[in-house]
Amino acid sequence: MTLTAYIKKRNGVSVGSPMSLRNNLYRSLGARNFSTFWNYWNPIFGYYLGHYLFKPLKRIFPVPVALVLTFTGCGLIHDGVTMLFRGGVSLFFTIWFLVMGLAVLGTRYLNHNFAKQKWGLRALVNISIISACFLITVYINLYIPV
Repeated sequence: MTLTAYIKKRNGVSVGSPMSLRNNLYRSLGARNFSTFWNYWNPIFGYYLGHYLFKPLKRIFPVPVALVLTFTGCGLIHDGVTMLFRGGVSLFFTIWFLVMGLAVLGTRYLNHNFAKQKWGLRALVNISIISACFLITVYINLYIPV
């Protein structure tokens, strides 16, 4: 699948559409579960992570391990960019994305599904999971030497 087709599938509109950001936020935040949130969030970055990281990793590792490694790799990319601008070493995003990858696995294991709930509740649940992962990451960075 091409990047253009992937974005249209995820956002429901073509690349560059004025509705792209709105659709991205609406679909991702209102996703039926935390795993599906990531199918919609940032489709351009998701396309490349899936194509160049997740697919090769799942040939070597079981899917859950490949998924967590992909999230961790995504965090490393984010940290790499911030380190270029800050000039110092930080693994904040790496830890945060690792925790979010584990949250995806946990919510899959629990069959977390809010498809029948209103959009607002689904958005609140997804934002709450991201926030909880963020707070866990802050705690790790404050109290556990990494």
